[in-house]
Amino acid sequence: MFRLETEEALLNAFRPRDRKHVERPKDLHFPLFVRDYLAWVDPTGTRAYLVFTEPHSHRPMGIAFRRDQQGSATPVSRMCDWCHAYGSAQEIGLLTAEVSSRRRVGVCLCMDLRCGEKLETAANLAGRSPREQAHKLLDRIARFAHEGLGVDFVPEA
Repeated sequence: MFRLETEEALLNAFRPRDRKHVERPKDLHFPLFVRDYLAWVDPTGTRAYLVFTEPHSHRPMGIAFRRDQQGSATPVSRMCDWCHAYGSAQEIGLLTAEVSSRRRVGVCLCMDLRCGEKLETAANLAGRSPREQAHKLLDRIARFAHEGLGVDFVPEA
């Protein structure tokens, strides 16, 4: 769990290159307590945003994704790389994040970034603790940020 005190703290969680794209939801009120991560889609549906904390640093980190459209005439089933849910091309698709002005990396994810809710529901239906699944999800998110985006997590002093 982490806390965001102000809108400025939310924006500062994102890398400087992503801050210009961030459009926060109008219904967010500060201070904001976040259990695992915070995710939202901008009103145009063009971008999705994710704020989480890496398990060792406890510092909020934001990722701005571009939601690349996956139009297909034939029905296609896909699997989310983070929560392993299956869905159609409208539910699961390629989300990309900018590494540099010349390079983007992508990952196949739930288009609404509601992976945590899906994992919690599945764990509850199976009679398991959802916390273990939440920790695995946060590890996958942190691994993408580190390996894909080159983010180095430094523990707070």
